[in-house]
Amino acid sequence: MKIGIIGAGNVGGTLGRRWAGKGHSVTFSSRGEPSDGLAKILTESGPSVRTASVADTARDSAVVVFATPWPATQEAVNSAGDLAGKIVIDATNPLRPGPHGFELAATPSAGEMVAQWAAGAHVVKAFNTVGYNIMANPSFPGGPAAMFYCGDDAAAKKTVAGLISDLGFDPLDAGPLSQARVLEPFALLWISLALNYGYGREIAFRLMRR
Repeated sequence: MKIGIIGAGNVGGTLGRRWAGKGHSVTFSSRGEPSDGLAKILTESGPSVRTASVADTARDSAVVVFATPWPATQEAVNSAGDLAGKIVIDATNPLRPGPHGFELAATPSAGEMVAQWAAGAHVVKAFNTVGYNIMANPSFPGGPAAMFYCGDDAAAKKTVAGLISDLGFDPLDAGPLSQARVLEPFALLWISLALNYGYGREIAFRLMRR
């Protein structure tokens, strides 16, 4: 599958590198010469990874992932051009610097705002509830870490669930895109436990059934 990554920081870089390792064709957006970090990713990921402009990355990809800092997200979506009909994965969290909470109230969520900006796209919220280190390796002694996702288009969600499974997560459908109002604050639980309350970054969540 052709996957475009808008935002090649810790989250975008990790996701793109791992999908490339699973045989997907990955394009990272770049506004010029690749940064040292992106150049390293390209070297490590092999020939199935390339760079292009934001617009070209979005145009040539079936799935477009936004893994940008929240203040840069609207500009990134606008720079991507026409996203109608494409699957868009919103991996953002509207964090204040620090992070010390959110820039937004729960309504509307960042995911819903991305859907407004990316008119006609099939937006799925995912990859926002754990750190990039868990995305690099979601395997735990008790089983794979959970990755919740939500969206309004069933076919898009099925595709994203497959991409989640490719990385070794347990994909869990959390419902329509409005559920991003729940998943985004849920991200703060992971962040606060990992960074502020002594649990460390090697933690994740699982859904247990009986």
